[in-house]
Amino acid sequence: MWECYSRNVATFLVMGEICTRNCAYCNITSGDLEAIDPGEPARVAEAAKRLELKHVVVTSVTRDDLPDGGAEHFASIIKTVRSELPTCTIEVLIPDFQGNENALKTVLDAKPNVLNHNLETVPDLYDTIRPQANYQQSLDLLTNSKRLAPGIPTKSGLMVGLGETDEQIMTVLDDLAAIGCDIVTIGQYMQPTRHHPLVKRYVEPEIFDKYAEAGHAKGIRNMFSAPLVRSSYNADKFV
Repeated sequence: MWECYSRNVATFLVMGEICTRNCAYCNITSGDLEAIDPGEPARVAEAAKRLELKHVVVTSVTRDDLPDGGAEHFASIIKTVRSELPTCTIEVLIPDFQGNENALKTVLDAKPNVLNHNLETVPDLYDTIRPQANYQQSLDLLTNSKRLAPGIPTKSGLMVGLGETDEQIMTVLDDLAAIGCDIVTIGQYMQPTRHHPLVKRYVEPEIFDKYAEAGHAKGIRNMFSAPLVRSSYNADKFV
């Protein structure tokens, strides 16, 4: 937090504290959903202004209960923050919207500076780690973002230590390079509680360096790969 805040960067989690999904790695609660608060965009903008932020990251719980997955809410936040802080850059870390291209277009039409959607892990682990998600659907979202708004950089992130192999990570990097993803983050999975999946391995720093080298070699322009890297780490550097 010190590193982010000292750079006038902060991340906001919106649309409540309850998620419609139950991904194995995540410490967000699933359960009874909260109504979307129409005053939230203004509060996010006010907080960003009072904190004098230069870069804002907006992410959310997944809201499969909403027809657009919350896309219009994301768009409203982008527009409101930009109205209050015209010089502030904005990154959105969005859910998959269940493959709804119109929802994705709603977010892109609000013109975020970066469109982020995390693949999180390798395809073979989706059944156990992201059982309500689909690897190809997430990859398609990033592909469609490039097609609908080629001027907006795309970004994705992975965790390692969940049981994947280095070869599988390389295959994911191939997939991201093939669709022109601009920014990739890779970090170490850490078990949030004893009820979450065990850490299968702690990846050595030099292996993270190899991931970054491989990503660059495959054509991914910006790689952030280290044990403590998270999705929003150094987010402002890529705008």
